[in-house]
Parts: sequence; structure tokens; C-alpha cells
Amino acid sequence: MPDPTAPLPRSFFDRPVLKVAPDLLGRLVVHDAEEGRVTARLTEVEAYDGPNDPGSHAFRGRSKRNGTMFGPPGHVYVYFTYGMHYCMNLVCGPEGMPTGILLRAAALTEGTELARKRRPTAKTDRDLARGPARLVEALAVTRTDDGADICGDGPLTIQHGEPPPESLIRTGPRVGLRDAAEFPWRFWIDEDPSVSIYRPHVPKRRTG
Repeated sequence: MPDPTAPLPRSFFDRPVLKVAPDLLGRLVVHDAEEGRVTARLTEVEAYDGPNDPGSHAFRGRSKRNGTMFGPPGHVYVYFTYGMHYCMNLVCGPEGMPTGILLRAAALTEGTELARKRRPTAKTDRDLARGPARLVEALAVTRTDDGADICGDGPLTIQHGEPPPESLIRTGPRVGLRDAAEFPWRFWIDEDPSVSIYRPHVPKRRTG
């Protein structure tokens, strides 16, 4: 059995996105910042299949924003959304095939006090990393981390952790998407309290 604290090898990410996504559940996201370390156990993720997926940022090709997705596997793609939040994705598949996995939710296993300082509005510890923007905020990941190698000895890594039994893994539609939301490419650990609340996309209506 592998050491739970050992970083996942690049070969783990160099696979089809729908193979990697459910296999990320139970893995540990570790970020060492100046203030200290925060470790989070992944409980919910979403897969995005690049040119085969209208819901993906890379569906219409490469841009300045999504360039990291076209690079080698085992790197982080960080983007700014809704003018206020960062979200974090892990690039997988062969270089040039822009597939990735959004980290949607996690349960903190180390550095909880530090995460509370970063997330003072969280009502309970289960809410510290319950949702993609909250997870990134608890870990103190920003756009400056875009492109970071998570398979080396840098400050941001993904460790083996302890994957849950396959019987506890659930799959369903993705959250808040306008296009291809029905694809059952969201994966989560059943009944884990840190899993985010499912909210489908609600189209904006014109008034007047």
C-alpha cells in the first residue's frame, strides 16, 4: 500500500479524464504557504473533457486564460470567475488535450485553524472547503499558482491519501452549468458532509 503522504506520480494524471476524476476522491491536496500548511481530503470533483465538452473552458480552443489546460498533465489550472472567486482544476490526459478536473469540495485534515482565519464567514468547519471557491480560499491558492507542478516538491501537491470504497462513490450532473450540465461527470463521496449543495444553472430572464 502506498504511503498516504507521498505525492501522486504524473502517470496518475496522464490518463483519460473520466478515469482520473473518481480516482481523485479521498486524495489529499496540500498547500504550504508562508503562514503554514493546509491539507484537504477531496470529497467532490467535476470532470471536463475539453473539445468534447461544451461545458469546458477549452471547448472553443486555446486562449490566454486556459493555456495551462493544453500543457502536460499534473499541473494546476486556476481561473477567476464571476469577478470575485478563484477555482482550481487539475490538468490530466496527454499534453495538447485540454482536459481537467475541477476540485469542488474537500474536508480539512490539517491546518484547520489557519483555514478558519482565511474563511471567517464559514459557519462550521464542514463549510471551510465546501464548494470550489471556498476550497481555493481555504488553501490560499490564487491565479499566481496557475501552471504549478503538483507532482514535484513544490508548495502545492496532491498526495495519495486513502481513496474511499468504490461503493461510496456517486456520480451525477454538474453544478451551475449552462451547457452540458446533464453530463454525469460530477463525482462525490456519498453522505460526506463537506460535499457541496447541488444547484442547477438558472437562466437569467430579461425584465421590462
